[in-house]
Amino acid sequence: MSNYIITHLKELESEAIFVIREIVSQFENPALLFSGGKDSILLTHLAKKAFYPSKIPFPLIHIDTGHNFPETIRFRDNLIKQLDVKLIIGSVQESIDKGRAIEESGSNSSRNSLQIVSLLDTLDQYKVDAAIGGARRDEEKSRAKERFFSHRDEFGQWDPKNQRPELWNLFNGRKHYGEHFRVFPISNWTELDIWQYIKLENIKIPSLYFSHQRQCVLRDGVILANSEYIKLRDNEEVKTLMVRYRTCGDMPITGAVESTANNIDQIIEEISSSKTTERGSRADDKRAETAMEDRKKQGYF
Repeated sequence: MSNYIITHLKELESEAIFVIREIVSQFENPALLFSGGKDSILLTHLAKKAFYPSKIPFPLIHIDTGHNFPETIRFRDNLIKQLDVKLIIGSVQESIDKGRAIEESGSNSSRNSLQIVSLLDTLDQYKVDAAIGGARRDEEKSRAKERFFSHRDEFGQWDPKNQRPELWNLFNGRKHYGEHFRVFPISNWTELDIWQYIKLENIKIPSLYFSHQRQCVLRDGVILANSEYIKLRDNEEVKTLMVRYRTCGDMPITGAVESTANNIDQIIEEISSSKTTERGSRADDKRAETAMEDRKKQGYF
């Protein structure tokens, strides 16, 4: 009898696909939250494998802040055409125009927290009862508190002390009317796992993850892309640097890292020796010690 041995990547893949199928079996209107970053791209790939040869049986939701990297939007549109799935776009600008959200002012202004209103409005409009996200427990300390099935109350808020126990592979998706769940199938993956799986499956990702020249501004120790969305301070100057991104968010808050890694193998080698998390360069997480957890309690991703 031959030995049946699977790699840790295939074990993680099987776990994630099981969770994705469990979502479809327990909920009426699931949707996948798609940012255009590597994690949501990988999650979309897993969803495709979970239901192949059928199409992905739920829509993708992108909350458009209007401050996205152009590379991300181009990649998103091309992927949607390839997969032939429905894309729902929630607009932060529309929320501002309706008076549902107020634009921040000042040199550190961002639309990141404004996404909460647009996200909750979009989930309510389309009656989404399970929003599938690409968050991982190794990203940030508040992410580490998450269950696979993360309950949200009728206001979309997260209470880390009021979550369901998850024993073995048993997930409890029961909820009251108006409540919903955020579900994170790749919770147990690490950043290194993500990149090794991207290499294994030959998954295409946006070019901003690879080393390239970009005009940047150094602000409070974070390398930000110079763009129309950034208000330069008096002492700041624009420099051309060789950078890449480890995470994908809005241009005014997503920090780059100086790097010459321009292929998957070099990125894997770089991450293997890195001593900082990928969100260590996110300006929005530096606003307070509990910045991420505070946003999540309000309804953030």
